[in-house]
Amino acid sequence: MTEYRTALAAIDAFLEHLRTKEFAVETQRVRGTFLTEYLEHAQNAEAAPLAALSAEELMELPRADAWLEDAAAGRTRRRNTLSGPNARSADATTRVRIITYNVFAEYLGTPWRLEVPPNTSGEHLDPDEADKVVRRLAVERRGATAAVAVRTAALAALVAETGRTVAQLAPLYTDDVQLQHNPPRILLAAKLTHTLSADTARILGRWMRQRAGIIASSLQGTDPGHLWIPTQPGRPRGEQPTPPGLEAAAVRTLHSAHRRLVLELLGRPVRPGALRTDPAS
Repeated sequence: MTEYRTALAAIDAFLEHLRTKEFAVETQRVRGTFLTEYLEHAQNAEAAPLAALSAEELMELPRADAWLEDAAAGRTRRRNTLSGPNARSADATTRVRIITYNVFAEYLGTPWRLEVPPNTSGEHLDPDEADKVVRRLAVERRGATAAVAVRTAALAALVAETGRTVAQLAPLYTDDVQLQHNPPRILLAAKLTHTLSADTARILGRWMRQRAGIIASSLQGTDPGHLWIPTQPGRPRGEQPTPPGLEAAAVRTLHSAHRRLVLELLGRPVRPGALRTDPAS
């Protein structure tokens, strides 16, 4: 087992490891949120100072079981929910806590692991599962055209990494994408930027190049600037169909492409919202 002075130092080192390995920002946030919750739960249960608990002591199964029991009952919640402050935690959130424990245990080299319950609903995915879906979208396309596949993968990557919905990301413009910035980032709203992981920036860059080719052929280089554009001409208005790029792609179009492509790849529907993780629930 890797030696750390305290459990807190071990968590800090683990989160730095995730940053160094360029895990998605959302993955880093979720892991940090749940491990901090776990440490605070252990501290409060024993009235022990942070410095008194070692990483190996934190990972002992009785402490993990007590944390998960209280978390499932809603006793670790920090904010209210639609069902009230004492509502039970969602099964999907409990599943993410367990996976976070196992990933951290593997990093530390401790021998204990928790059984991961099956993901029966598919309504929410753990960050690692979401990452696998995004990666498959980026490299496989089955029946979709290359342009639709790349656009779908880029949008899915942004949903997973930023935690924003398709409807929130649909109005973006190309000027909002700053891939040349170091590190790359995207402007989500006025004065609100989000740093992108290397993988997301790479996928988004592929879509930007694909998009540039569509604009060049359909609008002869005149670019209205919408980030997400149709890949085929739209319905005719009058005698001529709307050329790709003249207007932004509709939210329903982006959702439909995602559903079709994911169903072809995985054999089951995974809506874009399932790629978002909310550890506070």
